[in-house]
Order: sequence, then structure tokens, then C-alpha cells
Amino acid sequence: MKVTELKSTEYHPYYKTYIVEAPTDFTLLEGFSKGKEAVLAFFKSIPNTKLDYAYQPGKWTIKEVFQHIIDNERVFIYRCLRLSRQDKTPLPGYHQDDYIAPSKASLKSIEALIEEYEAVRQNSIVFIKSLSDSDLKQIGTVSDHDMSARAAAFIILGHEKHHISVLKSRYLSR
Repeated sequence: MKVTELKSTEYHPYYKTYIVEAPTDFTLLEGFSKGKEAVLAFFKSIPNTKLDYAYQPGKWTIKEVFQHIIDNERVFIYRCLRLSRQDKTPLPGYHQDDYIAPSKASLKSIEALIEEYEAVRQNSIVFIKSLSDSDLKQIGTVSDHDMSARAAAFIILGHEKHHISVLKSRYLSR
């Protein structure tokens, strides 16, 4: 299953930003494996002196952005679980800014963040492997809008690519 198979009715237009960033040349499972390699290589390449950098006051640091990528994957893979299991209970939105301070990402080492990311991603890969195409096509309600399980999963892939692009352009090009 590839992102090009998604229909625009499977997610709110807000998420199109991430859907269009998801790799089109890989299946969902390949995207999770290749994405893991790319994310790890990217964060391992950042000099330690840059990890606590924010490009302006009030913006997240590089470590906080990494934590956000990890937390977002947790939220969206949980949504994928609920949707794939045909849970019809509407799922609420989440406010990403509310998660950063309590995460204490700025106090974590890059090694700890990498370990956390690897564990979360491995969990996601094993879960995605367990799902059938039918499971992934299940639709429920997220933030008062329809979302399919597969859209939730593809959003994870596009979301991390989006934030790596932001880090490259606003944090690491200076």
C-alpha cells in the first residue's frame, strides 16, 4: 500500500501538508523502515553544539523537535491502532505545544532521544506488519473529522520529513 492510494476523504485537509511529504516510491512498511534509517542518520549527524539551538526565542530546540517527532508518532500510531480495530469512539485532537515542556527534552541526551525514537519506531513497524489492507482502510473520527488508519500512519512519515526539512532550513543553515 502506497500513499498515492489514499483518497482525500481519508483525512482532514490540514494533514495534506504531511501526506504530500510521505514518500511515494515506498509501501507504508518500507516507508517506516527507510524513514527510520533517514531520521537516525540525520539526528546523528547534528553536532552536539547545535542540539540545544532554537532559531529564535520561543521556538523549539533541535532536541525538542526530535521529541515532538517521537511524541507525534506515538499519538498517530495509537490513532492507527484505534481506527484499524474499528473503534468508533471519536478521538480528540492533541495540542503539540502542551507536550514539549513536560517531556523535558532539553534535559535528555541525544543518545536517549535516539534510543526512544528507535523503540517507538520498532513498535510502529511491528504493528504495521500485523495489519491487513482491510485494517488500514478502516475509517473513524479524529478531531471531529474522518480519518483512515492508513492516513494516520502515512501522516507519521510525512510529518517527520516535514520537520527534518524545517530543521535543515531554519536551524542548520545558519
